[in-house]
Amino acid sequence: MSQCASKKRVLVIDDSEAIHTDFRRILNPEQRRAQDDLDMLEEALFGPAPARAPAPVDPEFEVDSAFQGQEGVAKVRDALVTGRPYALVFLDYRMPPGWNGAETLRRMRSVAPELRVVLCSAYSDYSWAELLQEFSDLQLLKELRKPFNGQEVRQLALTLT
Repeated sequence: MSQCASKKRVLVIDDSEAIHTDFRRILNPEQRRAQDDLDMLEEALFGPAPARAPAPVDPEFEVDSAFQGQEGVAKVRDALVTGRPYALVFLDYRMPPGWNGAETLRRMRSVAPELRVVLCSAYSDYSWAELLQEFSDLQLLKELRKPFNGQEVRQLALTLT
């Protein structure tokens, strides 16, 4: 299996490019080089470090972006057609001028009814109770409030995929 095929596919649907950057940083932390500058400085000052067990490798995610709901639903549809479905979607509540998060979720459910979705926003036009009435499966739908904590995002991604 290729490196890319072993990654869990995640789609971020949000109108803010900065949010996409945040999700990429959280879900795909840069892999450390064999030695970074600090390691080389430490070795120069104190000599070689004793050998230690390698740190466990966290799973990586393949993060894809859509900036509007329509684009996101099209990407979900295309991913299914190509046999590379998304494992999880982080979906913003508000994305002017297009569909809001609830409308995007309605349309997405018609394409991929079992897709897990995390609704994200600092505020919402809908209460969580209203959303749960319409989209009742708590196994497939979660909420994440902005500003979000990187550990919380990573934990949600690991748990839901």
